[in-house]
Amino acid sequence: MHMARKIAITAAIAAVYVVMTIAFAPISYGFIQFRVSEVMTILPYLTPLAIPGLFIGAFLSNWWSLLGVVDVVFGSLASLLAAYLTYKMPNKWLAPLPPVIVNAVIIGSIWGLAAPEEVGLLPAIAYVGLGQLVICYGLGLPLLHFLLRRFGRDGFPFR
Repeated sequence: MHMARKIAITAAIAAVYVVMTIAFAPISYGFIQFRVSEVMTILPYLTPLAIPGLFIGAFLSNWWSLLGVVDVVFGSLASLLAAYLTYKMPNKWLAPLPPVIVNAVIIGSIWGLAAPEEVGLLPAIAYVGLGQLVICYGLGLPLLHFLLRRFGRDGFPFR
C-alpha cells in the first residue's frame, strides 16, 4: 500500500472520531461519559493504521474536554496505549477490553483527582469504565463481528 493511502486512511479514522465525539458532545465528556466515537477502538484489531488515527482523533477531540490540556495529553496517550493493546489482542472477544480498562483507570483517575469533591477516585474510575464497557462491548463488538464477517481479519481493506 502506498504511503499516501496509509496517511489518508489514518486521517479518515481521526476525522470520523473527532466528528463523532463532537456530534455527541453532551455525552462525550465528563466523568460519566458515553463517547460513541469509542466504537472505533476495535479498529486496531483489524488494522494498525487505526492506532495513529485514534490517537490523533482523541488528541483533537480532547481540546473540547472540561479537563483541558490534561485530557489532551493524558487522554490522548491513553487512547494510544489502548489502541496498541487492542492491536495485540489474540481474539475478537478481547479486542474491546483494552479501551475499557485503560480509559477507566487513566481517565477515571484524572476525573477523580481533578474533581474529588464531586466524585471520588474509585467512583470516577467505575463511571468511566461503565461508559467504556457499554460503548466498546455494546456497540464495538457487534461492529467488529460485522466487519470480520464481511472482510475477515486479513481481508480488511484498510490494512
